[in-house]
Amino acid sequence: MEPTHRQRRAFTAEYKADVVALCRTGERSIGAVARDLGISESVIRRWVAQEEIDNGQREGLTTSERAELAQLRKENRVLREERDILKRATVFFAKEIR
Repeated sequence: MEPTHRQRRAFTAEYKADVVALCRTGERSIGAVARDLGISESVIRRWVAQEEIDNGQREGLTTSERAELAQLRKENRVLREERDILKRATVFFAKEIR
């Protein structure tokens, strides 16, 4: 029997903001909101914490800084791959010349 994997769900920024706002009203706990919406409590706590970071209420990387960091890491990976290809090509053509 194969293990079942939950498919990762994607939520829009607007949806996350609405969920965080629900938690901020104080009428219901994060746990209650999580149960009602079928979302993990830890996910909602992460969204609340990220909103506090974005608003300057907590230390950490903002959402835009995280996006920039991810883009730079991707770009860095591509550049390393290109460099490695060029190194191999240089070695190949150096052998051809001899």
